[in-house]
Amino acid sequence: MRIDRRMLLGGALATAFAVTASATELRGTGDLGLVVERADGALLVVDTTERRTLRRIEGLGDLSHASVVFSRDARYAFVFGRDGGLSKVDLLTGGITHRVIQAGNSIGGAISQDGRVVAVANYEPGGVRFFATSDLVPLGEIAATYGADDARSKVVGLEELPDNRFVFSLYDADEIWTATLGEDGPTVTARFEDVGTLPYDALVTPDGRHYLAGLFGEDGMALLDLWDPAAEPVRILDGYGRGEAPLPVYKMPHLKGWSVAGELVFLPAIGRHELLVVDKTSWREVARVPVHSQPVFAIARPDGRQVWINFAHPDNNVVQVVDVPSLAVVGALDLGPGVLHMEFTPKGEEVWISVRDADRIDIIDTASLERVTSLEARSPSGIFFTARAHRLGY
Repeated sequence: MRIDRRMLLGGALATAFAVTASATELRGTGDLGLVVERADGALLVVDTTERRTLRRIEGLGDLSHASVVFSRDARYAFVFGRDGGLSKVDLLTGGITHRVIQAGNSIGGAISQDGRVVAVANYEPGGVRFFATSDLVPLGEIAATYGADDARSKVVGLEELPDNRFVFSLYDADEIWTATLGEDGPTVTARFEDVGTLPYDALVTPDGRHYLAGLFGEDGMALLDLWDPAAEPVRILDGYGRGEAPLPVYKMPHLKGWSVAGELVFLPAIGRHELLVVDKTSWREVARVPVHSQPVFAIARPDGRQVWINFAHPDNNVVQVVDVPSLAVVGALDLGPGVLHMEFTPKGEEVWISVRDADRIDIIDTASLERVTSLEARSPSGIFFTARAHRLGY
């Protein structure tokens, strides 16, 4: 009997593949995510399809105000810690591949469009630092100095832009800067002064055209058209609280994370129990939605049909749901104390909500508003799914 060498080779390859597959689980990362356990400096790797925790990663430092961005292949996460730590985490192995303490206090960051550079916004000593995503080797720094004495400003609202650019706000300087990273290091490409008092956070619209910075020191926001090289920031919603004393602000509203639903933008009003509704074409206020308390996050479901809102202490047990076509609150969930963060599954059929003081993650069906299940987590805060890897502004 004649033996076909090709059959022997094919069989050997099949056997080798079977052994490899059995030794290492092969899977995609599109339905994975991370949950921050803020008190323990740890992360949970979660599976949104099976609604379960896969593993726990420890040793990430101070995660009391942590945020996360993902690599282009959605395998690696870059974690920004409040202690200035920048960590690269492998979601498939559950290990920390690289970690650097790059500042004294950092507030978040962004990853470049091509996935090669991760940028970190710093409170202390201020400025923005840039690192290679491959190994966290430093690539340069923008000190964000201002004034006659070249003081360093806290940097907030750092976002990535098309063409491997970045945009960010200088909290102490009342400025917005854009930057790019070339072969000679980072370069400031535009600097806009007097944009408003104390810009505190920002968002980029999903199309990458507009940068919107909230102002903590006054009622209003600064809007920059990034498609027009000659454009200067303009003020919108100027004096939205005019004539009324502001209410106490127990937690700063957060803008990063889209609140854009179709042609409308939903923005939490500082010192008011309202959402401001803005037309994305004219950037004029078109409505207000009265809500339960001081909103922190207002996040649009991926299809834009709903906006979900959580609230600051002492009313942080409630989540409300706004129906976008009617601009009406159509649901409210009392989940328990310390609701900190919400994240939609990639197509929006469920939302995962961290309930810090109850040590759990609640998974809610967005059609019925019923709880599907809960997962245990120790003082959970931020939730980040890998779908963010392919979206601007996340």
